[in-house]
Amino acid sequence: MAAKDDRSTPPPLPAPLAVAVADSHTHLDMQSGTPAEGLAKAASVGVSTVVQVGCDLPGSRWAAELAAEFEQVHAAVALHPNEAPRLVLGDPDGWSGQRRTPGGSAALDEALAEIDRLAGLAQVKAVGETGLDYFRTGPEGVDIQKESFRRHIEIAKRHDKALVIHDRDAHQDVIEVLLAEGAPERTVFHCYSGDAEMAKVCAEHGWYLSFAGPVTFKANQPLRDALAVTPLDRVLVETDAPFLTPHPYRGRPNAPYLIPVTVRSMAQTLGLGEDELAGAIAANTARAFGY
Repeated sequence: MAAKDDRSTPPPLPAPLAVAVADSHTHLDMQSGTPAEGLAKAASVGVSTVVQVGCDLPGSRWAAELAAEFEQVHAAVALHPNEAPRLVLGDPDGWSGQRRTPGGSAALDEALAEIDRLAGLAQVKAVGETGLDYFRTGPEGVDIQKESFRRHIEIAKRHDKALVIHDRDAHQDVIEVLLAEGAPERTVFHCYSGDAEMAKVCAEHGWYLSFAGPVTFKANQPLRDALAVTPLDRVLVETDAPFLTPHPYRGRPNAPYLIPVTVRSMAQTLGLGEDELAGAIAANTARAFGY
């Protein structure tokens, strides 16, 4: 029982960062407590800004509303890659656990029209998370995901917003779609999971790589190798909270206030002082999201 209680207990507050940074990707709607409480806790340790990311229509609307209410919140809106085939085919499985009845291509069209509307709002700084996810979606959903991804790219470019990429088990296809469609000037790979060679390709195109808790895991040396070859002006940090809690709190609830843990691990990997890295991350995030 004690072990179970420990895993459900939020980790302690880390020492504050001297230079404030942004959490470039979080889901406050999936975390315990109120958004105001979460933002205050983050600010107390030097996390002064967050990007709240929507994964479906309700989540995207909520992100836009939250960003309108709080100056330190910026919104990203999109249909998660797994949401597109679920809308079209009625697939009940996926990140949200929501059961969908088949809606066909009209359902996708309608949903993307609403994402387009939301993307035009001033407080919405990005279109995402969009991309490809072959971990949960079967072969029947691949073409639907690619169509949704292409249309999100078009929305981001038309509104001059950043594009936030979700890439799971689909590295090559994600890059191929981006190159074929023409990636937006500001493209962010959320929770980067590729290797060093892929990081070099991303750097060649000026794409931003956002690193999350997994970069702190002992087994993930290839991810740290990718961080090491990423130009400093293209490095971001995120929580993806409540998921991907950094070491040594893996398996416990994640939240934006834990960003300093990941920043310090990244600074060690790069051989930089944490203030230097934090300053670079703060500037990079503001440039990437245009705030």
